[in-house]
Amino acid sequence: MGDISRDSDTNELTDPPRFNFGEKVKSKKVVRNDGTFNGRDIGEVLVKKGEVGYIKSINTFLQQFYIYAVDFPERGYAVGMKGREIESLDNPPPPKSAIAPEGEQLA
Repeated sequence: MGDISRDSDTNELTDPPRFNFGEKVKSKKVVRNDGTFNGRDIGEVLVKKGEVGYIKSINTFLQQFYIYAVDFPERGYAVGMKGREIESLDNPPPPKSAIAPEGEQLA
């Protein structure tokens, strides 16, 4: 979960979760143990950038964020991650070149 600072202006819970159960995702960053992962030292790398996992469960944190339990089969465990730390491989975002500037339509 990395940085646990509270973004007072952000509340993801007003929208549905961005990811679904079983969805294939990729880590967008290195995730280190912040002390919430038992059996590993604080600061130890739990997930490397680019590692692939699957959404195992969806919970909430601080009544403000969705926390996705991402199962990393090659590692043999799941790690709680915020939505901004992962991206979908099943439903990738459109390429930036496919997003039209405001008021314009794509061909």
